[in-house]
Amino acid sequence: QAVGPGVSAVAVGDRVALEPVAPCWHCKAAREGRYNLDPDIQFFATPPVHGSLATFVDHPAELCFKLPAGVSLEEGAMCEPLSVGVHACRRAQVQPGKSVAVLGAGPIGLVVLMCAQAFGADQVVITDVRQSCLDFAAEHYAATTLLTSPQQSPADVAQQLQHKLAAAAAGTHSTAAAAQTGASNCTAGLQPDVVIDCVGVQSTLEAAVRAVAPGGKVVLVGMGSEQLLLPATLLTCKEVDLLGSFRYCNTYPLCISLLSSKRVDVAPMITHRFAFSPTGVAQGFDTAARAAQTGAIKVMFELQQQEQQQGEQQQEGQTATQ
Repeated sequence: QAVGPGVSAVAVGDRVALEPVAPCWHCKAAREGRYNLDPDIQFFATPPVHGSLATFVDHPAELCFKLPAGVSLEEGAMCEPLSVGVHACRRAQVQPGKSVAVLGAGPIGLVVLMCAQAFGADQVVITDVRQSCLDFAAEHYAATTLLTSPQQSPADVAQQLQHKLAAAAAGTHSTAAAAQTGASNCTAGLQPDVVIDCVGVQSTLEAAVRAVAPGGKVVLVGMGSEQLLLPATLLTCKEVDLLGSFRYCNTYPLCISLLSSKRVDVAPMITHRFAFSPTGVAQGFDTAARAAQTGAIKVMFELQQQEQQQGEQQQEGQTATQ
């Protein structure tokens, strides 16, 4: 609706993706470009900071990124979760020649999967305890998948993961029987160079450390538990780099490039849409909260529908006064 004085990067009417942060820009982390680590950052929808479910948002121009013609507003909104995947893959230095395992096939696991593929990883395997999530990943992102069980030991999950990677590298599908065989990690399977844990519980962290190749990287994205016990001896003897990945920074330009070039496709993740109205918002949050029953992955509110309704109401009001 308006731009402030001195703003030239965007203009009234531009379609933009809004990075929902407000760093202080004064602390050491922010000055060095890692503003996601700013202790005083205001991150939208993180109490006590409100979200952006509003008709108008006043936001710094440098955090509003213009969308090219081939990127929809919905795709622009998906830059936010996609950024988590970009940041995690950057932290892990995912690139061609690397094999990657993603633990957890929820919304964040899916964007990490897409980014690992887009970054050029040779093999990517994604795991989950829910077959429906793996089916979605396989159908929409041609993912190699591994169904695990909460009753499995981390060592068992690690071994199955290595077998699945080896089968993917060989261009075959491992059987359940093959996944249970093998004398050692080095000879029976392919140890991933990178494991990105999008769950963050004790069992997944331990499985990640056991599965990863010596000298590899484990990136912790999920925050399923506040306190976790580390398999310290194994971590040390394998010289595993354990990295945290918190939100994101400096990711939106790359996200927009990935979307514009069609190297990633976030559209299938938008499973439900609701009007941006009190009723629609309530329905949307209820649908997201009951994802196990509704199948929701990402719920979108349709702002254009609201604008159209407002325009129709204004026209009706003008007609009524004539």
